[in-house]
Amino acid sequence: MSAPDVFVNVNSNTLLWGEVRPLLLGRESASSLHRVPSRSLPVRVAVIGNHLPRQCGIATFTTDLCDAITAGYGAAGLSVVAVNDPLSSHAYPARVRFEIAERDISSYRAAADFLNFNSDLVSLQHEYGIFGGNAGSHILQLLQHLKMPVVTTLHTVLRRPDPNQRIVMQKIAALSDRLIVMSQYSARVLQDVFGVPGEKIDLIPHGIPDLPFVEPDVYKTSLSIAGKSVLVTFGLLSTNKGFESVIRALPRILSRHRNVVYLIAGATHPHVKAREGDRYRYQLQALAKELGVEKQVIFDNRFFSPQEMASLVGSADIYITPYRHAAQAVSGTLAYALGAGKAIISTPYWHAAELLGDGRGVLVPFEDPSAIAASVIELLDNDASRQAMRQRAYAHGRLMVWNRVAQSYMSSFMRAHAGKTQPVHVGFPVLQLQPH
Repeated sequence: MSAPDVFVNVNSNTLLWGEVRPLLLGRESASSLHRVPSRSLPVRVAVIGNHLPRQCGIATFTTDLCDAITAGYGAAGLSVVAVNDPLSSHAYPARVRFEIAERDISSYRAAADFLNFNSDLVSLQHEYGIFGGNAGSHILQLLQHLKMPVVTTLHTVLRRPDPNQRIVMQKIAALSDRLIVMSQYSARVLQDVFGVPGEKIDLIPHGIPDLPFVEPDVYKTSLSIAGKSVLVTFGLLSTNKGFESVIRALPRILSRHRNVVYLIAGATHPHVKAREGDRYRYQLQALAKELGVEKQVIFDNRFFSPQEMASLVGSADIYITPYRHAAQAVSGTLAYALGAGKAIISTPYWHAAELLGDGRGVLVPFEDPSAIAASVIELLDNDASRQAMRQRAYAHGRLMVWNRVAQSYMSSFMRAHAGKTQPVHVGFPVLQLQPH
């Protein structure tokens, strides 16, 4: 669909939409991708999701994806429709052309009208919790009124959805031309639980920055932890993260390695803070004091910029994701740590079980401080083993850097625009998806 020349003023950004130039392929796609002729290239791509400076994982992902597409293909045809949580407003960059009020269903229909006039393809970043209505059902009001192809990235895929979640996901799948998932497990769940045909699913890993492989000591001085063996976890705090398991493991770890510190970095998740404040952080602090390790647990209570995240993760001798539940389809922080070449210990939630295979990390049982302690001690005792793990992780992470992920997204976009159905796979030895 092409729009007539018209001035549009949204968020004080005035554009002559009829003069927006096409996105042009600026480099060769990865060899595993199928090229689509440039005449099928979508001219104007609109991304729907949260966007920085809103503080959440989806906002970070959307921003990074848009930055990567802009770096590879130019910014002229790219725009964002941002979702705002209740009673909030943000100083968005110019690429954000329209804002949706999370709980106002009329704003979803208004967004559809805006998109129909100003976009040729929509990239939806889906997470149940960022949209209004039962199980985020308000987004359906937008999708069902769109007149262009839709490519939906699924940040959560549930094996045991409740009835509302099942209905919403099935409708999103029906209204989307392609579905992007970040793990083979999610692809299988989409087929087995929601009946999505395999040829409609594209497997593209979570993007990561292209960080150098450096020794942790490079970053420790600036963080005032020089000379320490550093365990790191970062991300928005909520009770499902399981950080208490690492704190409970510290007494045993410190009996062997007295210079260990555990850095817990990140603010409380905004939705959690609205309900209960910083209660979880206070519980963790109380537990550390009770166990006599409060001086070895460092809390950095803020939302980190990309530059700060690079230093923070870079300082880790061991990165830990001790999440409590298996049904986590993706972890951006885990992908980030893998891409930085960290030695990683994790519980076996879905994303970790895939990413950390073939010796790229250590998997420990859920809520098992003893197993965490034993794994930390083993890695700190054996520098050669830890270094080999780091190298395997870093090599695998090169397949997930944002410029490659952006190429894969553009391939998926072009397939949707051209009406083609062959799946796009990149990043891992992939599951051969077949219709069920």
